[in-house]
Amino acid sequence: MHIKSRTVSEHKKIPVGKVKRAGKFARTGLKVGGNYIKHYAKKAVGIEVEREELDKENAEQIFETLGELKGSALKMAQMLSMEKDMLPSAYTEVFSMSQNKAPAMSGPLVAQSFRKYMGKSPHQFFDTFEKESVHAASIGQVHKATKDGKGLAVKIQYPGIAESIYSDIRMVKPFALNILGMREKDLKPFFEEVEERLGEEIDYIHELDKSVELSEACAHLPGMKFAQYYKDWSSERVLTMDWIEGMSWQDFLAMDPPQELRDKVGQCLWDFFNYQVHELRMTHADPHPGNILLQADGTLTILDFGCVKEIPNDFYQAFFDLLDPAVMNNDAELEKRLIALEMYYADDSPKDRALFEPVFKKAIALLTEPFEKGEFDFGDQEFFDRAYAFVWEMKSRLDIIRNGKPRGSRHVVFVNRTYLGLFKLLQDLKAKVKTRFDGFGE
Repeated sequence: MHIKSRTVSEHKKIPVGKVKRAGKFARTGLKVGGNYIKHYAKKAVGIEVEREELDKENAEQIFETLGELKGSALKMAQMLSMEKDMLPSAYTEVFSMSQNKAPAMSGPLVAQSFRKYMGKSPHQFFDTFEKESVHAASIGQVHKATKDGKGLAVKIQYPGIAESIYSDIRMVKPFALNILGMREKDLKPFFEEVEERLGEEIDYIHELDKSVELSEACAHLPGMKFAQYYKDWSSERVLTMDWIEGMSWQDFLAMDPPQELRDKVGQCLWDFFNYQVHELRMTHADPHPGNILLQADGTLTILDFGCVKEIPNDFYQAFFDLLDPAVMNNDAELEKRLIALEMYYADDSPKDRALFEPVFKKAIALLTEPFEKGEFDFGDQEFFDRAYAFVWEMKSRLDIIRNGKPRGSRHVVFVNRTYLGLFKLLQDLKAKVKTRFDGFGE
């Protein structure tokens, strides 16, 4: 495992108590409120100020607090940073730092956390252990080590994260709702899924088991290379795996690789995620650039199997039936699937159906377009322009926003996140990919 970006600063102490963490949020809320007052006071006296300036100042102050708190608070920023079609651009830019620039734990705090769960200090446990982390993210940070001749990546969870996860989510909600301009009930499935996935993600034994399960199941896929995981050198808060040298996503793209290599990497990504979904009924649901390593020949390593979504069979069937023209062209059959996916309710009025039917059909058509053609050029900016235009249109549709019912099964959240994240990676690559999967479109 190898990630080139270094951490930008160290935190000697992470607030671990609920009261201390709540106090941090409260002080940040006051700062944000003060920014709004200053912004509108300037406008009131005729000073020209841009809303982008206000958003950037708020985003930086929120991110600074989330970086200190880490855990689910910082994870929410990371997840929101992927929603480029939902967030104001200032928030996207600042929150994207959560993927690879979170402030790191100090050396003494690392040793204290490691000793608590492994019984020894990292320097006693490993043959060598680098004090400075090579990667600090939302839940834990990674250090390079060696043991028995093996080069290792050791992920150590930040102290207090497991105990504060649910209270943090409750405190982050108001910020997320305000930034997105949405009501809590509309994001209820999102928060429910986040809580469940984060509850799994803080358990490194669960992550180790899923890492082994998925990497072994996908080992036959061409162009993939997986780390080995070491159960005897891990615990519920420490995870040890092979160190794999490689380029970051950003460094690979900076090489300006030829189209043939872009297509090869794109095909590997497409096959990796779709094999999991369609054959294993689960997916690595965190497809962002920080979880990818590449070799010069395009060989791909996927990291961080902490966020794995298991897909119920009934949901899977209803969701992927939407790829079938026989379903999409039959209103009665389409209605059954949309009810199963909780997009429609059995007690919807005719007015509700008339409101949502064209919206859902357009959204489904956009999401399924890459599947239908058998081969798709993700360098086609026109496709993404249409998708982003649709999202922005929906954000301005008050009749949709104020309808009064949340729309969509909680299972949609991470399956959509998987595919939207995958689409974004393929867009970055400008890759042409064979998208037909056995059983679809036959």
